[in-house]
Amino acid sequence: MLATVKDFLWRPLQYGDRMARTLEFDYTTALERGSRLFWETGYSNTSLRDLLKKMGIGEGSFYNTLKSKKNAYLECLKHYNATVNRKRGEALFSAPTAAAGVRALFQTVLDCLDDPRTPSRLCLMAGSITPTVLAEPDLHEYIEQQMSMVADGMVARLAADKDAGLLPEEFDPQIVVPIIITYLQGVWRMALVSYHRTRFERQINLFLTSLGL
Repeated sequence: MLATVKDFLWRPLQYGDRMARTLEFDYTTALERGSRLFWETGYSNTSLRDLLKKMGIGEGSFYNTLKSKKNAYLECLKHYNATVNRKRGEALFSAPTAAAGVRALFQTVLDCLDDPRTPSRLCLMAGSITPTVLAEPDLHEYIEQQMSMVADGMVARLAADKDAGLLPEEFDPQIVVPIIITYLQGVWRMALVSYHRTRFERQINLFLTSLGL
């Protein structure tokens, strides 16, 4: 069955019990501001004081709702996936073919790198793959879950195109998808060193063409 955006896009935010009572601040706005700070400075380099200032909330409100810096980071990752990464998921799963979708995904990454409003050239999710973050069980579980969900969705989309005869018989989505995800992580990190869109586009085109996409 063809994978759809509904099946595999990052899930909408679930605020749960936090929204059952009246908050003294705009929760979504606070998460947006916090996400941009974590995106810009990283988890380890973000102090609680800077986070409170950026989110525009008091210490009491923070502890009543988000409880800790770790939990705030987790909620910001969820917000990032439901907003920024959702657009990348739409590009991947809404294209007419899986190959076009993968290429569209890489284009959204390059668009992000080109955008002067982007806080950092390292995606917030990519930036979360650090020893400090992954040492936290809750964060590790969420990041691994999200990466698995994306991989499963991409595998399903490519497998559907293979079944439809749009990809060669020898094409193996189970092997190709982890390679694509690893390469994508590398794109983010190499952009920190040196970034020129034309050069990156040539490299990505060569890479995907070699995979049969």
